[in-house]
Formats: sequence, C-alpha cells, structure tokens
Amino acid sequence: MAKLDAITLSVLQAALQQVCDEMDLTFSRAAFSPVIAEANDRSDGIYSAVDGSLIAQGSQGLPVFVGVMQYSTKTVIEMIADGRCLAPEPGDIYIVNDPYLGGTHLMDVRFVMPVYRGGKIFCWLSNTGHWPDIGGSVPGGFSASATAVEQEGLRLPPVKLFKKGVLDPEIYAIICSNIRVADQRIGDIRAQAAALLIGQDRLNGILDRYGDETVSEAIAELRRRAAEQMRVNIAAIPDGTYHSKAFVDSDGVVNEPLTIALAVEKSGETLTFDFAGSSKPCAGPMNSVLATTLSSVYLAMRHIFPDVPISAGAFEPLIVKRPEGTFLDAKYPRPVSGCAAEVSQRIAEAVFAAMVQALPDKVTAAPAGSSGNFALGGSDPVRGRDYVMYQISGGGYGGNASHDGLTNGCSTIGISKSPPVEIMEQAFPVLYRHYALREGSGGAGKHRGGFGLAYEVEILRGDARASFVMDHGRFGPQGALGGKDGEPNIVIVFRGGVEHVPPHLSKEQDIPLKAGDRVRVGTPGGGGYGDPFQRDADQVQRDVALGYYTPEEASQKFGVVLSAGDLAVDRAATGRQRAG
Repeated sequence: MAKLDAITLSVLQAALQQVCDEMDLTFSRAAFSPVIAEANDRSDGIYSAVDGSLIAQGSQGLPVFVGVMQYSTKTVIEMIADGRCLAPEPGDIYIVNDPYLGGTHLMDVRFVMPVYRGGKIFCWLSNTGHWPDIGGSVPGGFSASATAVEQEGLRLPPVKLFKKGVLDPEIYAIICSNIRVADQRIGDIRAQAAALLIGQDRLNGILDRYGDETVSEAIAELRRRAAEQMRVNIAAIPDGTYHSKAFVDSDGVVNEPLTIALAVEKSGETLTFDFAGSSKPCAGPMNSVLATTLSSVYLAMRHIFPDVPISAGAFEPLIVKRPEGTFLDAKYPRPVSGCAAEVSQRIAEAVFAAMVQALPDKVTAAPAGSSGNFALGGSDPVRGRDYVMYQISGGGYGGNASHDGLTNGCSTIGISKSPPVEIMEQAFPVLYRHYALREGSGGAGKHRGGFGLAYEVEILRGDARASFVMDHGRFGPQGALGGKDGEPNIVIVFRGGVEHVPPHLSKEQDIPLKAGDRVRVGTPGGGGYGDPFQRDADQVQRDVALGYYTPEEASQKFGVVLSAGDLAVDRAATGRQRAG
C-alpha cells in the first residue's frame, strides 16, 4: 500500500478521537448517577486487537484511565487466550472491576467489547464509569479503614454481562444482590453499553469509508509518531537523575505517613522512573495496583508534554521499574479504594517535584492532589427510598513559571468536576449551606498557587453514614523553587452541635449523622512557584482587595505592606520588609 498522505492521516487521527468523544458524551448524557451524568467520572477509548494497547481516548475522559484501560483490556485478551475467560462473539460486552487485573478501585467498573470486521476482531472498545456504590462495608465503597479488598465491595473478573447483545439476567442479578440502591444501576449499565455501541457504529462508518487497511496503517503511523515526539521532548531534558518525595497522610488504619520516593533518570531519549525506597505495602486502603501506578506516571508526563498525541506510542520512551515490595505494587488481598483517586495523585506530585528541577519553565508546583472523596449513604423518609451520594471536589493548581495556579481546578488525574449543588440537592436530602472559594489556601510564591474549595453540607432528614477518603490533610501540596506549600485539606463534622475532626484528618468511615448534622470541607490550595518576596506588590494588593488574602497574610507571606485605610502598597515599608 502507498504511504499515507499527511491530510488523510490527520483526518483519521481526528476521526478516531471523535469516536471516543462521542462515546464519552453518550455515556454522560444517558447515565442516571450524578457522578457520571454531571461530574463526568468516566472515560472511553479504542484499543488494539492484538495486545490491548491504546489507540485513542476521549479528550473529556479521565487521564488516569489512559494507562489503566489498556492494561485491563490486555488482561481480558490474555484471559480469553488461555481459557480463563469465555471466547468473544459479536455483541458480547465483558464487565470487569478487579483491581489486580489492570484496574483501579472497585467502584471504577470497566466494559470491554470487541469490534468485528469480516469475522475477525479489528479492535476493542472499552470504557470505565465510577459507580456510586459497589457494595462493601460502607456506602459508596470508600472504606477508610478496610484491611482487605473484600471489605471494599464486589470484585468481578472479566465475565460477559451482555451476550450477543442481550443483558445476561443472572450476572445482572448477582451484581444487584451485592450493591446498594440496585434499582438505579440499570440506567448506568445501559448508558455504559450504549456508549460502546455508538463507538462501534461510528468506527464502522470510518472503516467503511477509508478501508480497514488504510485505518490500520494510520493507527500504526500515529503510534510511531507519538513515540518519536515524546522522545524529542525527552531529548531536550539535561541528562541526569532527579530525586523527589511525596507523602500520603496515612493509610486510614495506621496513623503514619506513607512515603513515595522517586528517582527519575534521564538518558538520551528515555526517562526511567524508580520508586525504590517508597513505603512498604500498607494495612489500609491506600495501596496502589501496578496499572494505576503506571498510569499515574503517564498522566503526569501528559501534563508536562500535552502536545504529544495520546496513544500507546507516547508511553514507549517512559520506563517504569516495577516497585515490588512497596505500597505502589498492591497484590491481593491488599485494600485499594484510595489508589485511583488519591495515591495516583501523590505519584503524579512526585513526578512533578522531580521534573520541575529539570524543566522549570514547563512544570508546575504541586496541585491540590485530592479528589475529595466524600460518600454519604442513608435513607430518605420523605421519598421512602435509600440513597448513596458521592461528592468529588476540586482544588488549587500549582503556580508555574509564567502565571498563578488555576483556582478550583479538577483533580490531577481527571477532567471530572463537582456535580452542581442544585443537582445534588434535588437528588439527595441535603442542603449546601456554603459553597465558595477557599480564600488564602494558595501557597505563596512569585506565582502563587490557586485556591481550593470550601463547602458545608447539612443533612435535612433521615439517618445517614458519612465516609471520607481524601488526602493532603497532614501535608499541603508542595511549593516549587522557593514557593510555599498550599494549605492542607480540612474535614470537620458537626454532630449534635459537637465538632469532630477525624483522627486521620482526611480519612474516616461510617460516621453516623442525623438531620441537622453538617459536614464542612476545605480542599487544598496549590503550591506556590518561586520566591514569594519576588511577587509583584501590585498583584498582592489586588489579591487582598479581592479577599483572597488578608493584609496580615500579605505582609507575612509576601512581604508586602498595605496601608490601613485604602490598602495601597506602602513601597518603602514593603522594601524594608522584604530586605529584612
């Protein structure tokens, strides 16, 4: 076949991306659960028929699933080949959420479907959706003190949920018998399957128009170019080894920090990531399975080099040594509910902290780095039904060489957003008494960190149980190159008028609540970048005028003195403050 011309290659690259984007859109529009329908906690992609490697992923899908879904798809292919899984037929859709088979935590449920052309599998379509409950010891699945994966919920190996296009009633019954609010899951299941069917239809349209061979050639060429582009970017980094550390507050069981120790070696056109020296496997649910650890490195590098197109080729120059014997390589039965939403972000933070030394003009200080997982399960006496509410929340991004950090941005690992307050109040018996910017939370720097979110939610009726698996409550997000850390996460529960702070600060489960009880959360601000005393004094004055910092904070953190009356910058006093 003649070599692909540049225009056709570009058209096919955009077309494959569009297939994934339409799957994402279909999934969100059809889903019942607010965490998918409103927060977009989901992702869709196209994967190789041979080894499950990534071909394309939706631009609005969670970045953490970039690496994860290719490993789970690969596992399905391997299990079919060795007879551990039933062979596929047209119309089959496998369901799998087993973390140790290329996954994340149990709530991230993956569907995998073969696409046939001429009687052979041309590729696989896969998607992941965060189900608001998967059973386990607490509503929502975020068991902060779980010591075994069985306590976290129902674990599914790859099984056919749809056979020749028909939902298997027996598998569906098993699932519904093990999860809460089971009657609502059919909406998410149908939405997840519909997204794959839309993808199949759109992909077949492309193949019919351009031909299977041309599209296959384009896929191979796009992978080759992504690898080449990543190598070119890496080649510009000075050779050497860059070290960093990041810390998890605790594992939820033992109230001591966990360490992520990272050494990044740059040599020629490759980067090697070595996590030797990180903490050993932990008792609680902050272990990370290998697929999540790998994906965390990949997504961090995507943040640094966003120009490289997404495909398996972009990962080829990134060598991640398997972190055996650490909590970053969890094996059965280690609990893992915090791996995708929290530990993954600490891994990315370690990558940023190492790479900012090598690429100070490209890499930011640490972002908030927590998904703010807050699960609330209870019974609504007015509606006469049970519910499981799952709240995620954003935080501040780190400052960088050219500007301040983004305020209330999505988590490092995702493009998901907090569900609208109005939707949450409509769906659940709660009232948001406060929902605003968390002033002062951004770390001081020449370019300060962005600000986190502050909210307070009240239980209006019935009894409920609250669980939290968050992070950055003990340590704020790291500043870079002289910048200060962002403010840490805070959680306060008010029960019967009594204030309760979780012993693990950001983690606790099964807190009983009644009508009138409240939960207050403040998410972290991003780390500051550069010396705070080099920040333009007029920018500091503007931040104070907007209420972001107090005049006292301006003086203490930035060395800027403002006059008491009109908040004007006192240049002479500021000079003395910064010099002294």
